[in-house]
Amino acid sequence: MNNRLHLVKNWADWAPQAGYRSQNLARLCQVSVRQLERFFHKKFKRSPHQWLRTARMARAVELLQDGSSVKETATLLGYKAVPHFTRDFKKWSGKSPTSYVRIHFTPPLA
Repeated sequence: MNNRLHLVKNWADWAPQAGYRSQNLARLCQVSVRQLERFFHKKFKRSPHQWLRTARMARAVELLQDGSSVKETATLLGYKAVPHFTRDFKKWSGKSPTSYVRIHFTPPLA
């Protein structure tokens, strides 16, 4: 296993730099995609793609919670189209981004 990968401590910081793409992350780490896959399966018990998808959606939740619109969030996360982001988010959370915000971040009425 490549020692260089064991030295990385801030994977969450690298994800946005890589545009949430496995190939870009491998390039940043100066390893092959296959080396990155082996490392991620061993360390995180998932593929880099799965890990990056989760990191991207976690960032989406943060942005939405901080008041970013769905369109802003999609753009900040590198989506070219809002419907693509909405579909990915719904697949990940079971709810559309708008519904997710309404359910999780709207204060209850007094």
